[in-house]
Amino acid sequence: MAVNQAYLLPCGRDVEDVWEHLDSGDEHDRTCPYCQSTRQSLSVLRGLTKELAEEDIAPSLDLTGRIMAAVRAEIRRHELLGPPGGVRVSTQAVAAVLRFAADGVPGVRARRCRVIEAPGDDQAIEVTLTIAVEFGLFALTALDEVRDRVATAAQAQVGVRLARLDLSVDDLYETGEDA
Repeated sequence: MAVNQAYLLPCGRDVEDVWEHLDSGDEHDRTCPYCQSTRQSLSVLRGLTKELAEEDIAPSLDLTGRIMAAVRAEIRRHELLGPPGGVRVSTQAVAAVLRFAADGVPGVRARRCRVIEAPGDDQAIEVTLTIAVEFGLFALTALDEVRDRVATAAQAQVGVRLARLDLSVDDLYETGEDA
């Protein structure tokens, strides 16, 4: 069911009507200050849209990687941690909590986080976490702080014990860059 909500100008004209008659228009469209202003804005919009449509833009180099990350994230939503019959939580939710904990360390930005249930222990997890560190600000003691914060977040916020944390630095960034 389509819903058509008209946007009326103060003169009573519908913006959609002004758009449809942008090139021709009637006497009112050409003399009304509201319609003239709207016609000018719509003309600029049409021109910019045309420029964008004509641009030959190559997809970013990491487009495939970003698409696959989204696909993997969708699959992970169905992977749950916790005892059978008890409260279970998605590994994706746990990973988000752990990444947030790591991001709290100055000079560190969490990247990928993979969480699995520790074999034979439904109250413990094994985590693989990759991080980017800020060039010039990062200190090796920050890795210990990341480990502490991730372990604390796992216990305090999720209610599971961190059985293992594989932590790796996979990138450097400078202040102001997106990691």
